[in-house]
Amino acid sequence: MKYELEVEKRESAGKGVARKLRAKGKIPAVVYGGGSSRLIAMDYKAARNMVLSQRGHTGLLTVKISGENDLVAVLQDHQLDPMNGAILHVDLFEVSMDKPIRVRLPVTITGQVPVGVKEGGILHQPLRELHIECLPAQIPDHIEIDASELGIGQGVHVKEVQAPEGVEILDDEDLMVVHVATKMSEAKLESLLTREAGEAGPAPAEEKAKAEGAAAGSSATDAKAKPAEAKAKEGKK
Repeated sequence: MKYELEVEKRESAGKGVARKLRAKGKIPAVVYGGGSSRLIAMDYKAARNMVLSQRGHTGLLTVKISGENDLVAVLQDHQLDPMNGAILHVDLFEVSMDKPIRVRLPVTITGQVPVGVKEGGILHQPLRELHIECLPAQIPDHIEIDASELGIGQGVHVKEVQAPEGVEILDDEDLMVVHVATKMSEAKLESLLTREAGEAGPAPAEEKAKAEGAAAGSSATDAKAKPAEAKAKEGKK
């Protein structure tokens, strides 16, 4: 998936410059690559659309900088305001079309409802993204996995995923991407929770009672020992 992004050059950086840009509806950004970086600014709406459509940072961007040649980049990172979720800053990374790059792709489950789910199982997807390497032009939008035939207890490991031509999956081949698990009965769940509560140890009140009992026992022992010590001293006299 490709996108065109028109940006402006900016000469200076800093918090003050960034605030002025945001006040004008612009977002400060940086393009990294080739051992250097370029300061740019982009329209807020364009930046938001790009971030929302670039899940997994996989889409290629044709960046158009006024007065310069177009370049190809990928969305590397973006910063959000923790209070309102507004975009504060964007980082792009320039890529060469003849050199492989590494990105993360979303995993899409396709096909009909899995056989195991129809039998009462539950579909789990431990990996929602896969780390891949390929040439920029070969980056797919996502990796598809057909889970229709999975029965209860069955799943698809990384090594079983059919990657598109030219795409290499870099994740551990033994990791489970998707599987159908047996639905846990209420009795089993209650038993599990009870066991976990027991393994967690006695409650604070019980711990306090034990501590007080130990202290009382120690005091009683000391009290019994003192008369014996006194008698021993008198005997020596």
